Amino acid sequence: MKRTRTWNNTSAALTACMLAGMMLFASTALPAHAADTTTSTLPAGTTTTAANVKKDAAAVTKEFRIVTLGDSITVGYEPNAKSLPYGYVERLQEQGLLHGRTQVDNYGIAGLKSIGLKNFISAINEGKTLTSEAIQPNLPDPRAGQMGANIAAIRESVAGANLIAITIGGNDVSELLGTANTLSDSELEAKVKELLATYTANVSEVINTIHAINPDAKIVIADQYQPMPEVAGKALYAKLMEASEGFTATIDGIASQFTAQGMDVKVAHVAKEFVGGEGTMTHMIKDRDFHPNQFGYEAIAKVFAETIWGDYTKLAAPAAGEPMNIIVSGKTLNTPYKPIIRNGKNFVAIQDIVNAVGATTVWDNKTSTATITYGDRKVAVKIGASAVQVNGASVAVDTPAFLNKVGKESKTYVPLAMVAEGLGFDVQYVAKLKTVFVNP
Repeated sequence: MKRTRTWNNTSAALTACMLAGMMLFASTALPAHAADTTTSTLPAGTTTTAANVKKDAAAVTKEFRIVTLGDSITVGYEPNAKSLPYGYVERLQEQGLLHGRTQVDNYGIAGLKSIGLKNFISAINEGKTLTSEAIQPNLPDPRAGQMGANIAAIRESVAGANLIAITIGGNDVSELLGTANTLSDSELEAKVKELLATYTANVSEVINTIHAINPDAKIVIADQYQPMPEVAGKALYAKLMEASEGFTATIDGIASQFTAQGMDVKVAHVAKEFVGGEGTMTHMIKDRDFHPNQFGYEAIAKVFAETIWGDYTKLAAPAAGEPMNIIVSGKTLNTPYKPIIRNGKNFVAIQDIVNAVGATTVWDNKTSTATITYGDRKVAVKIGASAVQVNGASVAVDTPAFLNKVGKESKTYVPLAMVAEGLGFDVQYVAKLKTVFVNP
């Protein structure tokens, strides 16, 4: 006899899952740039004391700055997670790094509704700190209070962003998951109309306020996917799909109104990506939780990336035992002279990195020194030396450059981070992908 899963207690189950899962982050202080929690600089031992070589002012202006706002989808929440989130925001940063220097500040708050986002953005605009309860009563995210206390820094981040990406609305309409089957068609229609009216008012104010803070930022907001799989019942599925379509039409209408006013507002149409795949792209079947799983988060990231840049590149970590991936200006470094890890540092054949970044190199046989030039910056690397020269200044290295035999050839291998940063490039390491991104 088949067992039929009941869905009447979905909302309570989701709340319990979220409360338990969010405790993972309770002891994590909110960093100045929230993306640092998941996308780090090179791991301990990989960067060198060249970290004190500051970015050129011109280079900093090239950086594409993204601020992400919204609910637990922005947080990257998954039930029963045992590690830091890896959601659409982390993937969005990776896609940004394929296009150039990218910084992401993630200010997602789990459990947030559109009213909470409106309160949060209003406080940012006014520069007023506020408590978790003032953002929205009974938020399950233990970091909400830290967010509210960090308003000045968040305002600066929003004001300096090139892009604001938003997911909001799931918590506004989540009650439909548990009640849609108990309402008549007319009652459901009235309820959806009421919820969408509130959502429209709140989101319109949010977009207006963001525009007031930063008139030049592009704003991309997602529509809301419907997470209930058809196995829950065809009639219920049909009702919820109709509500989801109404949500998409609503957010499209909001965006159109702002576009007509000359504002750069676009919709990331993620809802259609989940149709027919609700059971495989969310945690609904196993955990009765509407949040995306890794398949779902990648689908959301793909839609956002295509909306922002017009493309999406699927990235993957190298196989076990293989060296890190190195991506320079969006192109993977493919070479027979494979990168080597020594003492936790990533070394590359000097000519490979020189060619990849468009630099020039001069080799001095007498001193066994390679001098690499890029623009007005120079890095001199001597085989076996405990320091390199960066624009004439001596910078200590724990592991010096060395000669490595590849077949019948001997190649000079240099520390990637040291050389790239010394030449003024931005170097970011994404641990999840075991990939180094290098950008001018």
